Amino acid sequence: MIKHRFRAYGTAVITSAALLSGLGVSGTAIAAPAVAHSSGAASLDFARGGTSGDRQDAAAERRNACAIRTLLSRGFADPSSSSARRLAAALVASGAVGHGTGATSGPEGLLAQFAADRKRVPGAHAVVKHLAADGDLVAVHWQIAPDPRDEGRGEAAVDLFRMRHGKVVEHWSLDQPIATGTPASGNTNTMFSDLYRPAKPTKAPSERQEERNRDFAVSAYNTLFRDHDVSVLDRSFDPAYLQHNPVAPNGTAALKQLFGSGAEFPAQQSVISLSDGDIVWTFSQTVGAKPGDPLLAADLFRVDAGLIREHWDVVPTS
Repeated sequence: MIKHRFRAYGTAVITSAALLSGLGVSGTAIAAPAVAHSSGAASLDFARGGTSGDRQDAAAERRNACAIRTLLSRGFADPSSSSARRLAAALVASGAVGHGTGATSGPEGLLAQFAADRKRVPGAHAVVKHLAADGDLVAVHWQIAPDPRDEGRGEAAVDLFRMRHGKVVEHWSLDQPIATGTPASGNTNTMFSDLYRPAKPTKAPSERQEERNRDFAVSAYNTLFRDHDVSVLDRSFDPAYLQHNPVAPNGTAALKQLFGSGAEFPAQQSVISLSDGDIVWTFSQTVGAKPGDPLLAADLFRVDAGLIREHWDVVPTS
Protein backbone atom coordinates (compact mmCIF):
# COMPACT_ATOMS: atom_id res chain seq x y z
CA MET A 1 0.00 0.00 0.00
CA ILE A 2 1.12 3.58 -0.41
CA LYS A 3 2.75 4.84 2.75
CA HIS A 4 1.44 7.94 4.54
CA ARG A 5 2.37 9.66 7.73
CA PHE A 6 -1.37 9.82 8.41
CA ARG A 7 -2.78 7.41 10.96
CA ALA A 8 -6.12 6.01 12.07
CA TYR A 9 -7.61 4.14 14.93
CA GLY A 10 -10.71 3.21 16.43
CA THR A 11 -13.62 1.76 17.97
CA ALA A 12 -16.28 2.39 15.43
CA VAL A 13 -17.94 3.73 18.50
CA ILE A 14 -21.01 5.14 16.91
CA THR A 15 -22.16 3.05 14.02
CA SER A 16 -25.84 2.69 14.75
CA ALA A 17 -28.69 4.79 16.04
CA ALA A 18 -28.79 2.61 19.14
CA LEU A 19 -25.16 3.27 19.91
CA LEU A 20 -25.63 6.98 19.41
CA SER A 21 -28.57 6.93 21.80
CA GLY A 22 -26.55 4.95 24.30
CA LEU A 23 -23.94 7.68 24.33
CA GLY A 24 -26.51 10.38 24.86
CA VAL A 25 -27.26 11.48 21.31
CA SER A 26 -31.01 11.28 21.03
CA GLY A 27 -33.01 11.38 17.86
CA THR A 28 -30.09 10.43 15.62
CA ALA A 29 -30.51 7.88 12.88
CA ILE A 30 -28.41 6.46 10.13
CA ALA A 31 -29.19 7.90 6.74
CA ALA A 32 -30.07 5.19 4.25
CA PRO A 33 -28.44 5.93 0.89
CA ALA A 34 -30.28 4.98 -2.22
CA VAL A 35 -28.19 2.91 -4.59
CA ALA A 36 -27.84 3.61 -8.28
CA HIS A 37 -27.03 0.40 -10.12
CA SER A 38 -25.02 0.09 -13.31
CA SER A 39 -22.92 -2.45 -15.13
CA GLY A 40 -19.83 -0.87 -13.59
CA ALA A 41 -20.61 -2.30 -10.15
CA ALA A 42 -18.57 -5.18 -8.81
CA SER A 43 -19.97 -7.83 -6.49
CA LEU A 44 -18.40 -7.55 -3.04
CA ASP A 45 -16.23 -10.42 -1.89
CA PHE A 46 -16.64 -9.95 1.86
CA ALA A 47 -14.06 -12.63 2.59
CA ARG A 48 -11.45 -10.47 0.82
CA GLY A 49 -12.56 -7.18 2.33
CA GLY A 50 -14.51 -6.04 -0.71
CA THR A 51 -11.69 -6.04 -3.25
CA SER A 52 -10.71 -8.31 -6.09
CA GLY A 53 -7.52 -6.31 -6.64
CA ASP A 54 -3.97 -7.25 -5.68
CA ARG A 55 -3.30 -5.82 -2.22
CA GLN A 56 0.45 -6.26 -2.83
CA ASP A 57 0.61 -4.13 -6.01
CA ALA A 58 2.05 -0.92 -4.54
CA ALA A 59 2.64 0.70 -7.94
CA ALA A 60 -1.00 0.36 -8.99
CA GLU A 61 -2.09 1.66 -5.58
CA ARG A 62 0.07 4.75 -5.98
CA ARG A 63 -1.46 5.45 -9.38
CA ASN A 64 -4.98 4.98 -8.05
CA ALA A 65 -4.32 7.24 -5.08
CA CYS A 66 -2.90 9.95 -7.34
CA ALA A 67 -5.98 9.81 -9.57
CA ILE A 68 -8.37 10.29 -6.65
CA ARG A 69 -6.33 13.05 -5.04
CA THR A 70 -6.33 14.84 -8.42
CA LEU A 71 -10.10 14.44 -8.75
CA LEU A 72 -10.65 16.07 -5.37
CA SER A 73 -8.03 18.79 -5.64
CA ARG A 74 -8.90 19.87 -9.19
CA GLY A 75 -12.49 18.77 -9.70
CA PHE A 76 -14.09 19.97 -6.46
CA ALA A 77 -13.20 23.66 -6.78
CA ASP A 78 -15.50 24.27 -9.77
CA PRO A 79 -17.38 21.09 -10.74
CA SER A 80 -19.33 22.88 -13.48
CA SER A 81 -16.21 24.03 -15.32
CA SER A 82 -15.08 22.53 -18.61
CA SER A 83 -11.75 21.54 -17.05
CA ALA A 84 -13.54 19.60 -14.29
CA ARG A 85 -15.70 17.84 -16.86
CA ARG A 86 -12.65 16.87 -18.90
CA LEU A 87 -10.88 15.62 -15.79
CA ALA A 88 -13.87 13.58 -14.66
CA ALA A 89 -14.27 12.08 -18.12
CA ALA A 90 -10.61 11.01 -18.03
CA LEU A 91 -10.70 9.48 -14.55
CA VAL A 92 -14.30 8.21 -14.11
CA ALA A 93 -15.77 5.45 -16.26
CA SER A 94 -18.95 6.31 -18.16
CA GLY A 95 -20.80 3.50 -16.39
CA ALA A 96 -19.35 4.17 -12.93
CA VAL A 97 -21.87 3.34 -10.21
CA GLY A 98 -22.66 5.99 -7.62
CA HIS A 99 -23.98 4.93 -4.21
CA GLY A 100 -25.75 7.51 -2.08
CA THR A 101 -28.89 9.59 -1.80
CA GLY A 102 -29.79 10.80 -5.27
CA ALA A 103 -26.56 9.43 -6.75
CA THR A 104 -26.25 9.09 -10.51
CA SER A 105 -23.75 7.17 -12.58
CA GLY A 106 -20.72 8.23 -14.59
CA PRO A 107 -18.48 11.30 -14.41
CA GLU A 108 -21.49 13.60 -14.16
CA GLY A 109 -22.63 11.77 -11.03
CA LEU A 110 -19.40 12.53 -9.16
CA LEU A 111 -19.42 16.16 -10.29
CA ALA A 112 -23.05 16.46 -9.19
CA GLN A 113 -22.02 15.25 -5.73
CA PHE A 114 -19.28 17.88 -5.60
CA ALA A 115 -21.77 20.55 -6.62
CA ALA A 116 -24.20 19.41 -3.90
CA ASP A 117 -21.40 19.49 -1.32
CA ARG A 118 -20.53 23.06 -2.30
CA LYS A 119 -24.19 24.07 -2.13
CA ARG A 120 -24.49 22.74 1.46
CA VAL A 121 -21.19 24.40 2.47
CA PRO A 122 -20.83 27.63 0.47
CA GLY A 123 -17.29 28.45 -0.52
CA ALA A 124 -16.15 24.96 0.43
CA HIS A 125 -12.68 23.55 -0.16
CA ALA A 126 -11.82 19.85 -0.33
CA VAL A 127 -9.14 19.25 2.32
CA VAL A 128 -7.75 15.70 2.37
CA LYS A 129 -6.86 14.47 5.87
CA HIS A 130 -6.17 10.75 5.34
CA LEU A 131 -5.95 8.76 2.14
CA ALA A 132 -5.50 5.01 1.57
CA ALA A 133 -5.10 2.78 -1.46
CA ASP A 134 -5.39 -0.98 -1.13
CA GLY A 135 -6.04 -3.43 -3.95
CA ASP A 136 -8.52 -1.77 -6.31
CA LEU A 137 -9.91 0.49 -3.55
CA VAL A 138 -9.07 4.07 -2.61
CA ALA A 139 -10.56 5.75 0.49
CA VAL A 140 -10.34 9.42 1.43
CA HIS A 141 -11.10 11.02 4.80
CA TRP A 142 -11.60 14.68 4.04
CA GLN A 143 -13.14 17.93 5.19
CA ILE A 144 -15.68 19.91 3.21
CA ALA A 145 -14.28 23.11 4.65
CA PRO A 146 -15.47 26.71 4.32
CA ASP A 147 -12.06 27.67 5.74
CA PRO A 148 -9.17 25.21 5.21
CA ARG A 149 -7.47 26.58 8.33
CA ASP A 150 -10.42 25.68 10.58
CA GLU A 151 -11.12 21.97 11.19
CA GLY A 152 -14.15 22.79 13.32
CA ARG A 153 -16.50 23.91 10.53
CA GLY A 154 -18.20 22.31 7.56
CA GLU A 155 -18.59 18.56 7.13
CA ALA A 156 -16.53 15.44 7.67
CA ALA A 157 -16.60 12.99 4.77
CA VAL A 158 -15.25 9.62 3.75
CA ASP A 159 -15.44 8.66 0.09
CA LEU A 160 -14.63 5.19 -1.20
CA PHE A 161 -13.71 4.46 -4.81
CA ARG A 162 -13.21 1.24 -6.73
CA MET A 163 -10.73 1.58 -9.59
CA ARG A 164 -10.34 -0.42 -12.78
CA HIS A 165 -7.71 0.33 -15.46
CA GLY A 166 -7.03 3.72 -13.90
CA LYS A 167 -10.66 4.85 -13.75
CA VAL A 168 -13.33 4.99 -11.05
CA VAL A 169 -15.96 2.29 -11.63
CA GLU A 170 -17.77 2.51 -8.28
CA HIS A 171 -18.12 5.19 -5.64
CA TRP A 172 -19.61 5.49 -2.15
CA SER A 173 -19.89 8.72 -0.19
CA LEU A 174 -20.60 9.27 3.52
CA ASP A 175 -20.66 12.64 5.26
CA GLN A 176 -21.86 14.29 8.46
CA PRO A 177 -21.84 17.82 9.88
CA ILE A 178 -18.88 18.64 12.09
CA ALA A 179 -20.07 18.88 15.68
CA THR A 180 -19.56 22.10 17.59
CA GLY A 181 -18.54 22.48 21.21
CA THR A 182 -16.09 20.54 23.35
CA PRO A 183 -15.74 16.87 22.39
CA ALA A 184 -16.76 14.27 24.98
CA SER A 185 -13.21 12.91 24.96
CA GLY A 186 -11.91 16.18 26.39
CA ASN A 187 -9.13 16.03 23.80
CA THR A 188 -7.90 19.21 22.22
CA ASN A 189 -8.70 17.48 18.97
CA THR A 190 -10.96 17.60 15.98
CA MET A 191 -12.68 14.96 13.88
CA PHE A 192 -9.50 14.91 11.76
CA SER A 193 -6.46 15.52 13.97
CA ASP A 194 -3.72 12.97 14.66
CA LEU A 195 -2.88 12.68 18.37
CA TYR A 196 -1.21 9.31 18.88
CA ARG A 197 2.55 9.26 19.27
CA PRO A 198 4.28 5.89 19.74
CA ALA A 199 6.60 5.43 22.68
CA LYS A 200 9.47 5.06 20.24
CA PRO A 201 9.78 5.75 16.51
CA THR A 202 8.49 2.96 14.31
CA LYS A 203 9.11 2.32 10.64
CA ALA A 204 6.29 2.17 8.12
CA PRO A 205 4.69 -1.29 8.09
CA SER A 206 5.41 -3.63 5.21
CA GLU A 207 2.69 -4.78 2.82
CA ARG A 208 2.54 -8.02 4.78
CA GLN A 209 2.18 -6.18 8.11
CA GLU A 210 -0.53 -3.94 6.66
CA GLU A 211 -2.53 -7.04 5.77
CA ARG A 212 -2.05 -8.45 9.26
CA ASN A 213 -3.25 -5.12 10.68
CA ARG A 214 -6.33 -5.26 8.46
CA ASP A 215 -7.22 -8.77 9.58
CA PHE A 216 -6.65 -7.76 13.21
CA ALA A 217 -8.79 -4.60 13.15
CA VAL A 218 -11.62 -6.12 11.10
CA SER A 219 -11.74 -9.10 13.46
CA ALA A 220 -11.86 -6.77 16.48
CA TYR A 221 -14.62 -4.69 14.90
CA ASN A 222 -16.74 -7.74 14.06
CA THR A 223 -16.17 -9.35 17.45
CA LEU A 224 -17.48 -6.23 19.17
CA PHE A 225 -20.24 -5.01 16.87
CA ARG A 226 -21.40 -8.26 15.26
CA ASP A 227 -20.83 -10.75 18.08
CA HIS A 228 -21.21 -8.23 20.94
CA ASP A 229 -18.21 -9.81 22.69
CA VAL A 230 -16.88 -7.04 24.92
CA SER A 231 -13.83 -9.07 25.97
CA VAL A 232 -12.17 -8.01 22.71
CA LEU A 233 -11.73 -4.55 24.22
CA ASP A 234 -9.22 -5.97 26.70
CA ARG A 235 -7.35 -7.93 24.02
CA SER A 236 -7.26 -5.58 21.04
CA PHE A 237 -7.69 -1.99 22.26
CA ASP A 238 -5.40 0.35 24.14
CA PRO A 239 -7.41 1.03 27.34
CA ALA A 240 -6.81 4.76 26.76
CA TYR A 241 -7.22 4.81 22.99
CA LEU A 242 -7.72 8.26 21.48
CA GLN A 243 -11.19 9.09 20.22
CA HIS A 244 -12.14 11.56 17.49
CA ASN A 245 -15.86 10.91 17.47
CA PRO A 246 -17.11 14.09 19.15
CA VAL A 247 -19.70 12.37 21.38
CA ALA A 248 -17.55 9.49 22.64
CA PRO A 249 -14.98 9.60 25.47
CA ASN A 250 -11.46 8.26 25.15
CA GLY A 251 -10.71 4.71 26.21
CA THR A 252 -12.56 1.42 26.47
CA ALA A 253 -14.45 2.06 29.72
CA ALA A 254 -17.33 3.87 27.98
CA LEU A 255 -17.80 1.03 25.50
CA LYS A 256 -17.79 -1.57 28.24
CA GLN A 257 -20.43 0.41 30.09
CA LEU A 258 -22.50 0.84 26.94
CA PHE A 259 -22.52 -2.85 26.04
CA GLY A 260 -23.12 -3.80 29.66
CA SER A 261 -26.14 -1.52 29.99
CA GLY A 262 -28.58 -4.16 28.77
CA ALA A 263 -29.45 -2.24 25.62
CA GLU A 264 -29.81 -4.32 22.46
CA PHE A 265 -27.75 -3.20 19.50
CA PRO A 266 -28.37 -4.46 15.95
CA ALA A 267 -25.52 -6.64 14.73
CA GLN A 268 -23.34 -5.10 12.05
CA GLN A 269 -20.10 -6.07 10.42
CA SER A 270 -17.28 -4.82 8.25
CA VAL A 271 -17.93 -5.56 4.58
CA ILE A 272 -15.22 -3.48 2.90
CA SER A 273 -11.81 -2.81 4.41
CA LEU A 274 -8.48 -1.25 3.51
CA SER A 275 -5.11 -1.05 5.22
CA ASP A 276 -2.47 1.54 4.39
CA GLY A 277 0.39 2.55 6.65
CA ASP A 278 -0.77 2.13 10.24
CA ILE A 279 -4.42 2.89 9.41
CA VAL A 280 -7.15 0.32 8.81
CA TRP A 281 -10.44 1.49 7.30
CA THR A 282 -13.70 -0.43 7.69
CA PHE A 283 -17.07 0.15 6.03
CA SER A 284 -19.99 -1.56 7.74
CA GLN A 285 -23.44 -2.92 7.00
CA THR A 286 -26.05 -4.64 9.12
CA VAL A 287 -25.63 -8.41 9.28
CA GLY A 288 -27.63 -10.03 6.50
CA ALA A 289 -27.55 -6.94 4.28
CA LYS A 290 -27.15 -7.38 0.53
CA PRO A 291 -24.04 -5.96 -1.15
CA GLY A 292 -26.06 -3.08 -2.64
CA ASP A 293 -27.62 -2.09 0.70
CA PRO A 294 -26.46 1.09 2.44
CA LEU A 295 -23.11 1.41 4.16
CA LEU A 296 -23.78 2.47 7.74
CA ALA A 297 -20.47 4.10 8.59
CA ALA A 298 -16.79 4.45 7.82
CA ASP A 299 -14.33 3.86 10.66
CA LEU A 300 -10.61 4.47 10.69
CA PHE A 301 -8.39 2.64 13.21
CA ARG A 302 -4.76 3.30 13.97
CA VAL A 303 -3.00 0.03 14.77
CA ASP A 304 0.40 0.10 16.45
CA ALA A 305 2.29 -2.60 18.34
CA GLY A 306 -0.66 -4.98 18.23
CA LEU A 307 -3.30 -2.63 19.65
CA ILE A 308 -5.87 -0.17 18.35
CA ARG A 309 -4.62 3.24 19.46
CA GLU A 310 -6.78 5.90 17.79
CA HIS A 311 -10.13 6.19 16.04
CA TRP A 312 -11.99 8.41 13.59
CA ASP A 313 -15.35 7.82 11.96
CA VAL A 314 -17.97 9.34 9.69
CA VAL A 315 -21.58 8.34 10.37
CA PRO A 316 -24.26 9.89 8.14
CA THR A 317 -27.06 11.24 10.34
CA SER A 318 -30.47 12.77 9.79
